[in-house]
Amino acid sequence: MADLPGYMRACLHTGKLAALAILVSGGIVLQILACALYNNWWPMLTVIMYVLLPMPLLFFVGSDSSVISESDNGWVNATKFLTGASAIGSIAIPAILKHAGVIGWGAMAMELASFFIFVLAIMCYIRTSDEDSYSAI
Repeated sequence: MADLPGYMRACLHTGKLAALAILVSGGIVLQILACALYNNWWPMLTVIMYVLLPMPLLFFVGSDSSVISESDNGWVNATKFLTGASAIGSIAIPAILKHAGVIGWGAMAMELASFFIFVLAIMCYIRTSDEDSYSAI
């Protein structure tokens, strides 16, 4: 991409950001539809986990990129554990609500689809932010 003119690179990066915005918006719409279509707002409990998910990374690690690599640091290991527990909670809450008979299959499917769309958006964001030319703009 280095041989492209600057305006073309900016246009491509804007398209990537627009795609990320569409993914996140789609996840939010599925989250709300899972509640509104079935007139049951219990699936909104998953939002708590979405809010708690990045907190260990923000509080314990900050801007250090050692979370991805192997580390003997106790804080990094605690961060990995708490983030993983929050991610599993995002999947477990709809499953537990379905098992308890509080929500139906459709609401659970929409909740899980919303979670996987959010995960896809996060993975795409990490991929675009890792590119050197993207962070240089």
